Amino acid sequence: MMSELDLINWLRKRLGGVNEQILVGLGDDAAVIKWASDRKLVITTDMMLEGTCFLAEHGMRRIGRKALAINLSDLAAMAAEPIAAVVSLALPRSLDLPAVQELYEGMLALAEEFAMAIIGGDTNSWSGPLAINVAAIGRAGPYPVVRRKGAQPGDWLFVTGPLGGSILGKHLDFIPRVREALRLSHIVSLRAMIDISDGLARDLHHLCQESGCGAIIEEEHIPISSAAYALRDGVSPLEHALSDGEDFELLFAVAPEEGKRLLQTQPLQDLDVILYPIGECIPEGIYIRYRDGHLAHLPPLGYTHRFGN
Repeated sequence: MMSELDLINWLRKRLGGVNEQILVGLGDDAAVIKWASDRKLVITTDMMLEGTCFLAEHGMRRIGRKALAINLSDLAAMAAEPIAAVVSLALPRSLDLPAVQELYEGMLALAEEFAMAIIGGDTNSWSGPLAINVAAIGRAGPYPVVRRKGAQPGDWLFVTGPLGGSILGKHLDFIPRVREALRLSHIVSLRAMIDISDGLARDLHHLCQESGCGAIIEEEHIPISSAAYALRDGVSPLEHALSDGEDFELLFAVAPEEGKRLLQTQPLQDLDVILYPIGECIPEGIYIRYRDGHLAHLPPLGYTHRFGN
């Protein structure tokens, strides 16, 4: 039978010194981060539940990777550089140490890719399914923190990649757009940004609601993934692109002159990433213009968490 101490001892051997800002990591009652900077801390957290966010058959390494990746995507949405994360687990009593190690290996590989440290957390066991909570800490750049709030009528809207069909694998294996966000923040003034976790339509509503504006997106400019076409489930590829969620691309707004400059520098410098202009912000209302010119109200299609009866 595995004990929490077994897991801690393994983690202390596995974790290395990834980041010089981490003064105290795993093993004490709390971690200590060196901070002598006027740059702001950005903190996010996400929980994943077996049966809702993932299935055991997906494999522990991929599940662990996703648990960290969704937090990195939130940091990317605010153009923050990852520093550290803490991980809390509610483990089924039937889970053995090798399985938990595989879970962590998925997280650690991604953490190492982005030069961030896993500096602690908590572990408990129970009779329920696996639950994973990760809290990630990042550092904002030397510019105003990018938020969902800030888009203005006339701004151009972009996404960082094709959308839809994530259920075929991307929801587990996506690469958080951290590097893209940091690059963008250095070359343009990002008015507003959000990661597409709930679906393009719903997250567009979130961005517009916070910014106090509306938007028109163009069907012919929405990048639809090959996976959305491959589903062949009676739902159109366009609807998949609008509503599937867990694409984890970035949706952002920039002033028109900055948008034109981005289009002239495709692909994004050093990253081989194509940016897709999909529409513009307007004073109010959220619409989609179809290829035939018809303009229709765009409802907040996508995923939403529901509570109660």
